[in-house]
Amino acid sequence: MPPDLNLLLQTAQQLGEEVGFVLDKRRFRANVYLDLGTTQGFSENSLVGHKVRIGSKVLVAALERDPRCQMITLDPDTATPNPEVLRAVARGHEGTAGIYAAVLAEGIIRPGDKVEMLD
Repeated sequence: MPPDLNLLLQTAQQLGEEVGFVLDKRRFRANVYLDLGTTQGFSENSLVGHKVRIGSKVLVAALERDPRCQMITLDPDTATPNPEVLRAVARGHEGTAGIYAAVLAEGIIRPGDKVEMLD
């Protein structure tokens, strides 16, 4: 499986609203957390099947939605499980949160870099 490229910050926020408490984004163990300026979670799904440029050099192919396992139920500080997190993902989001991607061109990503869908 390619690395879990990204999860929108809005996706973690939306899931938190669905389960009734703030979710730490670290639960999702993403390599990159994006803010696409949208107010909706799960907008990263629209990137699947496209090439995406992040910053001036990084180019990735967004391959597929990320099917989630019970690791997201664990609080990253205490390891206390909360199965409602995975239930919310399964119930409302077909068991996925975030996307997998393959790196096509390497580079450094910095906070605030522009994210652009190329095709």
